[in-house]
Amino acid sequence: MNDKKTTNLLLLIIVIPLVFYLLKTLSFIFIPLVSSMFIALLFLPLMRWLKKKGSPKVVSIIIVILIIAAFFKLGGELIQLSSKEILSTDNAFFDKAKDKLATLLGSVESFFGVDFLQGENMVASFINKDSISKNFAPTVGFITDTVTMTLSAAFFVILLLSGSVDIQKVLRSTILKKQFSSVKTFMKIEKDLIKFIKVKFFISLFTGIGIGLACWGFDVSFPVFWGLFAFAINFLQMVGSVISVVLLAIFSFVEIEASSILLFFVLTITGVQVLFGGILEPIFMGKSFSINVITILVMLMLWGFVWGIPGLIMSIPITVFIKILLEQFKSTRIIAELISGNSEGIKVKIGKL
Repeated sequence: MNDKKTTNLLLLIIVIPLVFYLLKTLSFIFIPLVSSMFIALLFLPLMRWLKKKGSPKVVSIIIVILIIAAFFKLGGELIQLSSKEILSTDNAFFDKAKDKLATLLGSVESFFGVDFLQGENMVASFINKDSISKNFAPTVGFITDTVTMTLSAAFFVILLLSGSVDIQKVLRSTILKKQFSSVKTFMKIEKDLIKFIKVKFFISLFTGIGIGLACWGFDVSFPVFWGLFAFAINFLQMVGSVISVVLLAIFSFVEIEASSILLFFVLTITGVQVLFGGILEPIFMGKSFSINVITILVMLMLWGFVWGIPGLIMSIPITVFIKILLEQFKSTRIIAELISGNSEGIKVKIGKL
């Protein structure tokens, strides 16, 4: 028995890195597939409701496609509006930004006693319209990859909603052997992930609106862009809110002259992030989404390394999915408790052992 356990452990150690290598290598397949699973879960209740009303499956799928298309249309309009907002800026803003940042970098150089930042020369090479246009050139490849993966995800969503691929049957035939167990687990996965995605979406939406209004109220340029940026980056658990506050604080340093107003603005945008992300989000998520901070950081680094930005966005839903599966087996329930950070549950499990 000991030899068998040792062999299984060695095989597990070999298989896990191989699985993640395949996930990274075949990311162009797995990213659209996994993201389509989460999108399909959002619309499954609507599909069931339309089915009860006697709507044909083809009509139901067309309705879902129209909803998704409307969402992308709205997002495209907001991106276009923010782009026009930035492109309409005159050179005076960039000259002001160059002078301000050169002063800031000069202070940093004098504080550390080094000249590694090259002061105004380095700032001038970046803060102008020509260099900004040139720096945006590499994003064409990123946009192309994003469009390709989006179309692939849309194809997988249609397959999942049409019933060509049944996630419940896959779970029953691979991981969960019992019919009742597979149905119960699938419904819990669906319920929890839908709740997570809905709460995260609306929290990010109101965070973006709050940041945009703060920029508008303090007369900071590009309020639409910053609101849209805060909405998008907020889907990165924990780190997203920090990134948006830091970048916006640096940007506002260029425009706001008075130090007291600058401080009040930074406190305002920090308060928006704390209110929605630190207070309201945990309240609406509930205890079922209590995940250890260490687990969140590890999963962010792991899936960020494997899949990049899509991995950072999907890391927490994947963690919730894994946690629910681990809770279904006695042998792995203690790992689920570790993920959730439930110390009382872990004590009980260890006591029983």
